[in-house]
Amino acid sequence: MKRIVTIQDISCVGKCSLTVALPIISAMGIETAIVPTAVLSTHTMFNNFTCKDLTDQIQPIADHWKSENFGFDAIYTGYLGSSEQTELVKNFFDTFKTNDNFIFVDPAMADNGKLYPAFDEHFPKLMAKVCSKADIIVPNLTEACLMTDTEYKTEYSIDYLKDTLKKLTDLGAEKAVLTGVYMDGKYGVMGYDSKNDTFFSYCHERLPKSYHGTGDIFSSTCVGALANGKALDESIKIAADYTVECIRITSADPNSNDYGVDFERAVPYLLKQLGK
Repeated sequence: MKRIVTIQDISCVGKCSLTVALPIISAMGIETAIVPTAVLSTHTMFNNFTCKDLTDQIQPIADHWKSENFGFDAIYTGYLGSSEQTELVKNFFDTFKTNDNFIFVDPAMADNGKLYPAFDEHFPKLMAKVCSKADIIVPNLTEACLMTDTEYKTEYSIDYLKDTLKKLTDLGAEKAVLTGVYMDGKYGVMGYDSKNDTFFSYCHERLPKSYHGTGDIFSSTCVGALANGKALDESIKIAADYTVECIRITSADPNSNDYGVDFERAVPYLLKQLGK
């Protein structure tokens, strides 16, 4: 069985970060190891949540795993809460990267033209250095612009997206994917493979309601599909369709909570898409 390690925080209630990454990747038939960077009582949509920082545990976990000769088919990072964590994650990459595995980074730090409140203006450069060590990165447009000093626009052309993608791979990753972008009036994802100098994209339905954690669902599904042997262009299609299906199921149920999507009920759909 293949094994992925994912490094991000865990919210005890709320469907995001590790609370979606662990079950989704496991459901896709991949052993999922975790490095929790923090434990939160709920995700940050709620008021008065508690947070226990676990930065001091990242290096000891890595050291123990190294002593046990553990290896991983993929290393996947999501939300990293501090500059210290970005340094520790880069060290983790150096320790566990091999010629046979891949590093996948979701630089979760901003959206809608703004950084998340926890970060200052210097953080995007630190995250850019994390991305420089990755094989595949999947920022949204805000994150991409912040890391590449590109003007953020709400109206843009395909050429603007292509230029931004090339700037992203100039950071060091071989492949980059922009999530949540508009292309010729349609909504979807666009990617670039710098090794082959090729672009690819996938447009999908955009439902009128949004939920916390859907970006984590997309990234986790994409990593799981890649580990199942799917190409990146096929993996982003599977991930996008599954995310949309999760939103569809949740929004159609009047009894669903508004703090996250019911991804659990859409797992059979995901496995069908994988051919399992």
